[in-house]
Amino acid sequence: MPDRIAFQGELGAYSHQACREARPDLEAIPCATFEDTIETVRKGQADLAMLPVENSTYGRVADIHHLLPSSGLNIVDEAFVRVHINLLGVPGARLDYVESAMSHTVLLGQCRDFLRSKGIRPVTGADTAGSAQHVAKLGDPKQAALASELAGEIYGLQVLARHIEDYDNNTTRFLIMAREPDFKRRGKHGMITSFVFRVRNIPAALYKAMGGFATNGVNMTKLESYMVDGVFSATQFYADIEGHPDDRNVQLALEELQFFTTHMTLLGVYPADARRH
Repeated sequence: MPDRIAFQGELGAYSHQACREARPDLEAIPCATFEDTIETVRKGQADLAMLPVENSTYGRVADIHHLLPSSGLNIVDEAFVRVHINLLGVPGARLDYVESAMSHTVLLGQCRDFLRSKGIRPVTGADTAGSAQHVAKLGDPKQAALASELAGEIYGLQVLARHIEDYDNNTTRFLIMAREPDFKRRGKHGMITSFVFRVRNIPAALYKAMGGFATNGVNMTKLESYMVDGVFSATQFYADIEGHPDDRNVQLALEELQFFTTHMTLLGVYPADARRH
């Protein structure tokens, strides 16, 4: 039974919250970067990695799709975490005294309306939990942080305003990764298969590659492109589909895909999270 899960960020980060919600029985290990998080699992210093891939407000998490194919890890689960943003201040601080709020630029962008309405100046910090830690060390009631309530608990800050995000459906999707794949499980909410591929350099290659999924009734829930090796003409695609590679219709769709691709790499087969739907 795995007992450690690695995440990027400081204790109290939203990735730490995701670890607590999805794997509450595991010890959460903070890492400085996504690369460090992956390497911690590859070296056996942790059993799982918790990696954010997209946010409903902000979109795709930069760099993740570049790291997944070469990570040497396999997606074994997904987790959807509701991101509640809170204004945190030092003990005794008051909302009407706050002049500035520090956080990661992503969170600052998700609270524009609130900050503007209160006349609070946004200040960019390295990350959310690190900003909370910095504000706690400063001890200045005029400076606050935007972070999770978990960060407030860890660094001794009080909540001055709760759930101040501009959109009430603000959610981040995380992927849980392990050294070994697990193709035996079947989820009660269905299965997701994730993979990356590059199409052949022929006319309408992508259109033709997608045809097999349509004709075989396979639902593709995500298709994203990104450049590889710094070359504009080299495009790699990341895809999520509903189903398991052992399903006959998925088998047929993937076989047809191979006719129009130069390579395809399977990233993971895992149960769909109940909150996906």
